[in-house]
Amino acid sequence: MQANTQKAIRATYFSIFSNLFLAVAKGISGILGNSYALVADAIESLTDVFSSALVLFGIKYSARPADSNHPYGHGRAETLVTFLVVGFLLISATIIAYESIINIQTPHETPEKFTLIVLAVIIIIKEISYRIVYNKGKETNSSALKADAWHHRSDALTSVMAFIGISISIFMGPGYESGDDWAALFASVLIVYNAYLIFRPALGEILDEHVYDDMVIQIREIAQKVDGVEGTEKCFVRKTGMTYLVDLHLLVDGNLPVSRGHEISHLAKDSLMLEMPELANVLIHIEPVHP
Repeated sequence: MQANTQKAIRATYFSIFSNLFLAVAKGISGILGNSYALVADAIESLTDVFSSALVLFGIKYSARPADSNHPYGHGRAETLVTFLVVGFLLISATIIAYESIINIQTPHETPEKFTLIVLAVIIIIKEISYRIVYNKGKETNSSALKADAWHHRSDALTSVMAFIGISISIFMGPGYESGDDWAALFASVLIVYNAYLIFRPALGEILDEHVYDDMVIQIREIAQKVDGVEGTEKCFVRKTGMTYLVDLHLLVDGNLPVSRGHEISHLAKDSLMLEMPELANVLIHIEPVHP
């Protein structure tokens, strides 16, 4: 799984530097263009930099091998980091919503037209970034990386709302100057919703929720091909970091000697680990079957 870890790390560095660049670009454009929606966008991108740094730490830490204090490895660190990423999203949404309400109540100038061009470019960049990072998250099976990808998507949505709001402010004329502020407020609601979409599967991981039916079917099929295995009984799967831990009960002839049962369990484990490299470990229990 070392290759997956390296892919995830590279994708996270991409997120960090792209968000840092866009945060600066949005902030300058927002200040010069009289658009709080762009400034709010810059704030979110800046929080994304810190959350991506957390994701990087989580991925590196979770890749550490098992030790005497952590016999199951350090994979759950990645899930905990996902919760922190959700926290950053909620903080940025709160800041944006608060500042939007203040700006709605405060008279200000209409945003400049060039901010629309800036936003159009940002939307394209962020959507491309989302697809790159999310695909890497799926490829590496990293929940933290998928959460980081949703930061890009939420950023793109915020920019879409800002584009709509600024367009209203510019083309509708006097009386609609706060259009981009309303857009930023609506975007904060979308950010909270995205935070929930990230939080829910991460909560399932930390609580060992069973959502791996397809994997269980594959595990049973592989195990039953092993010579001496007459069937399977219980099969539990839980995710830890980018890998999975499996508890499997095998049915074998009860008249076999213990040494043969032990040999069958190792053959089954070796077959599973070979055909399913995403498995970090397989714990097998032998159940005797008597004719």
